[in-house]
Amino acid sequence: MALTKFWVIAYRDLVRNRRRTVLTMLAVALGMMVLIMMSGMFSGVTQGALRENIRLNTGHLQLRAESYEVEKLSLLAKDLLPDSQTLAVQVQAMPQVESVAPILWMSGILSTSRESAGLQVTGIDTTAVFHAPIRDGIVGGSYLAPDSRGQILLGSNLAEEMGIGVGQRVSLAIGTADGGLDEAIFTVAGLFDTGIPSYDQNTVVMPLAQAQAFARTGDRASTLIVMLHNQEDTDSVAAALQQPGIKVLPWQELNGIFLELMQTGLGFYYMIYTIVILVVAVLIANTLLMSVFERTREMGILAALGMKGRQIMVMVLFEAMILALAGTAVGFIFGSGIVSWLATVGIDIGNGAASAVEGMALGSKMYPVFAPGQAFVLALFLFAIVTLVSLYPARFAAKLEPVQALHTL
Repeated sequence: MALTKFWVIAYRDLVRNRRRTVLTMLAVALGMMVLIMMSGMFSGVTQGALRENIRLNTGHLQLRAESYEVEKLSLLAKDLLPDSQTLAVQVQAMPQVESVAPILWMSGILSTSRESAGLQVTGIDTTAVFHAPIRDGIVGGSYLAPDSRGQILLGSNLAEEMGIGVGQRVSLAIGTADGGLDEAIFTVAGLFDTGIPSYDQNTVVMPLAQAQAFARTGDRASTLIVMLHNQEDTDSVAAALQQPGIKVLPWQELNGIFLELMQTGLGFYYMIYTIVILVVAVLIANTLLMSVFERTREMGILAALGMKGRQIMVMVLFEAMILALAGTAVGFIFGSGIVSWLATVGIDIGNGAASAVEGMALGSKMYPVFAPGQAFVLALFLFAIVTLVSLYPARFAAKLEPVQALHTL
């Protein structure tokens, strides 16, 4: 019997019970939609968080003194880069380098008459391209000039929580390079919103020269953050910048914990993918098995008329393939459409949820990413597993004895 005949018979068998066929196809379609949406959410969150962390925190490369430990935010001379501006000019001269930003990090306590908060004080070169997210994110007041004195910037979320407004004077205390403690009064020149609540709520920004004078570090800096024109040049530039007394950290190492978390999360998502696919596959297998039981007498007649067991098996498999193919196609179309729409409008998770995730530059909105290649692989995998699981009802139908089948009511 030609294969086209099997397709026709399988199609007619499915059409005879339209309600069950449509519900089964919808189950497959929903399963496919869930897979695509989960894939899009995971890709969007992880790629977005990594991109924002590089843009706001780590850059593509960082140059630090060999003894510097970022967890301690040390201000000791031996832990800082000497003559940071000269070194920045040398790095900027490389053709692969887009921008270089010297930064001084300090631990501090910001206080008002009502409350105080421990946070990170960041001294920046206010003209550096790397700090464009802060400059472009000013939502109140004004940005800082390189020679600004007695002025700071606060994240808008932090300012709102502490009841601080533009122009207000606040107290800022830090530990200094000589081991002492210094406190000064600063005016809030502006408020910024980078879109990353965890960054905005824990950062005070001031000009680098003012930070160096406040901390008594001279012209030293905690790090040089380097942004490249092409991220693929990271390894070659890192090799070229190696020199005694300085360690060069690529973005992979700077984001090592986050990348490990991504791998762990990916394994968890694969487990969820497998569960969804198996649920859909078992549903189709159960539907086909019910169909076989209902048509036992019919299959007995076909066998008595000369249809071989393997032909009956192929007929049932074709039914499964039609259900899987149609459901997967519908789910692919709607799932990709929903993800593409969400990639434009985003999903609002709120500042509280975004700031609660430590170590990730997570925005208050999540933007899924539709990856056609990954979606196609998931669709192919779903189709293959559904077809494989359908072998059981197909083999069951093929093994029916004609005489027993004919006597079935």
